[in-house]
This record gives sequence, C-alpha cells and structure tokens, in this order.
Amino acid sequence: MSDTTAHDEPELVQLLTPDGELVTHPDYPLEVDADQARSLYRDLVLVRRVDTEAVALQRQGELGLWASLLGQEAAQIGSGRALRDGDMAFPSYREHGVAWCRGIAPRELLGMFRGVTNGGWDPDEHGFQLYTIVIGSQALHATGYAMGVQRDGALGDDGEAVIAYFGDGATSQGDTNEAFNYAAVNNAPVVFFCQNNQWAISEPLDRQSRVPIYKRASGFGFPGVRVDGNDVLATLAVTRAALQNAREGNGPTLIEAFTYRMGAHTTNDDPTRYRASAELEEWKRKDPILRLRTYLEKQGLADEAFFAGVDEEADRIGEQVRAECRALPDPGPLEIFDEVYAEPNVHIDRQRADFADYLASFEDAGAEGGR
Repeated sequence: MSDTTAHDEPELVQLLTPDGELVTHPDYPLEVDADQARSLYRDLVLVRRVDTEAVALQRQGELGLWASLLGQEAAQIGSGRALRDGDMAFPSYREHGVAWCRGIAPRELLGMFRGVTNGGWDPDEHGFQLYTIVIGSQALHATGYAMGVQRDGALGDDGEAVIAYFGDGATSQGDTNEAFNYAAVNNAPVVFFCQNNQWAISEPLDRQSRVPIYKRASGFGFPGVRVDGNDVLATLAVTRAALQNAREGNGPTLIEAFTYRMGAHTTNDDPTRYRASAELEEWKRKDPILRLRTYLEKQGLADEAFFAGVDEEADRIGEQVRAECRALPDPGPLEIFDEVYAEPNVHIDRQRADFADYLASFEDAGAEGGR
C-alpha cells in the first residue's frame, strides 16, 4: 500500500493546516505579515496558471513535452522564496515555481520544451542551474558546487548556500545516494530538497523506500526533516532554516516535502492507469492555493478585490505565455556549438566549420540543380 497517510505523523512540520488555520512549531517559527502572505498567494496562483497554459500548449502541438507541477506549487514557492540572491539552485525538470522565484521568464522554460533552446538562461545571473533530465545527477552537481563554495570561504551569515531539487523516485538512484554520502563526509553547505509527490511515474512511494524518506538522512550522518509540502509557510520556514544551517558551516540537510502530483508525470503519461481517483480527490482537499486563500479570508488579510486582481493578472500571464511560446524563433543550425565551453576550443571550432561546410553543400547542390 502506498504511504498516503504519513502526512498525519507528528514528525510533519506544519504551520498552516488544510483548513487554513495558522499553528506554531517550536523549531520553525515564522513571522509573515499580510503583504508577504498575499505575495505568496499571488506566486502560487500565477505559477499554476503558467503550468496550466503549458499543458494546453503541449496538447495543441506547440510543445514537445511538459512536466506539470500541479499540486506542488507550495513546495516550490516556499523553498524558492527562502533562497537569497547569492544562493544556487540545482533543479530537475519540474521546478517551474522555483524558476519563477529566481526570475526565469516562463518563455525561457517553454523554449526548452519546445526544442528551440538547450537552456535559455544564465545560471550565474539567476542562481538557478539548467534543468536536468537525468534522474538524480543534479544532486552530485549541487554537492560539488557546494564544496567549491566551502573552499572559496563563501560561508557565514551572509554567505552562499546550495539547494538540490529531486523527486521521491530519484532517492533510488545511485547518484543521489552518492551525493548524500559525499556531502556528509565533506560537510558541504547543501540542502537536498525532495518533493515527495507519492509517485515516481507509475511506481508508488513504497517501491522507493521502506521508511519515510527524510529518515534516510540519518544513515548518512546528517539531519532530515519532513515538511507539509502543501503548506507554503512551513516549507518557507523549514527551507530557510536548512539554508542558514548550511551557510553557518553545519553541513547538509535533507528536506522531504510531503506533497502530491495532482496531474500526470508528464504530458506523455496517463495516471488513471495506475492510481485511484479517490486518492486524487483526497489530495484535492489539501490544495495549497485553497489552503492559503482560506487563511487570508479568515484573517481578513485579503478581500475579493485582491483575489479578483490576482485572477486578472493570471489571465494576462496566460495570454502572454501563449503568444510568447508561438513567437519563439527556431535556432540557427550552428548555435548548437555555442557555449559548449567557457573559452575558445579548437575542437569545437573545427566541428562548427565542418558542419557549416556540410550545410553549405546542400545549398551548392540546389544551385547546381537550378542551372
């Protein structure tokens, strides 16, 4: 049986209940004023709208694929807003909400899934590395980067921290476990953020681990914590604390954000073939957006005009996403050789020249045939 009730365990850090009630936690205090709460709600709604439009664009043949974040918005926005400007994030391929927090325009994400770019943004400028399709490899990249931060002496209260994102399925990968071990023995300033959305494509959680994922950290010698991944406030508080712990030289932390993938694994997947509709309905009642809206309404922190304004902004963003996606230019054939290396490379230069000659041969053949 899939572990779909473990969110009721006392180890789960929660600051906002599914009914929108604010509670306290002794280890993770959080002060959020009305403006901050409304800003988080706006993030959740707008990111979901970008995601919804991207799914529709794929269905219309405008994108080759899309990995939806539906249901995981709070885990991504909460952790993304915990990052400082100097921090570095290593995503997998579903972290559209974190990308939003790091200033990545939606069109940059769409370009990759449309097949017109190999990345689309400068990781150093945004503190957000390129998407990683190979499952779990980004955990190793993040660990190595964090060790570089450590050796550069860029720690301390104002220093840098690193975060790696992956799903529950990635915890079965050797790369992820090697990263855990290497980060632990080197005391690397990295946070491992697992979005446990209950399903690694069609495999349930109990096929990935016999114990809660966060408890696996103790076997490697560093702390783990399970947070309610549908609670944006708790995710913000827990991630902020883990990043600060890393900054202060106390090594890695594993965060298990207990959430749920309400959509398909990707647009190539049909979740109705492997999970029950009742399970989905149960998690819809824990919707992260509804939860925060209920809190704002109960506390009188937002009125109908605010919610209507966010919805109108979402409509505008939806139109913008559709227009910008269809307007994305196809790359030139030789652009594949750009930015392979930081410095000029004679081997790449030779390959570029050879490929240019190859493409020119078709033009020459066409000119000959027209004579």
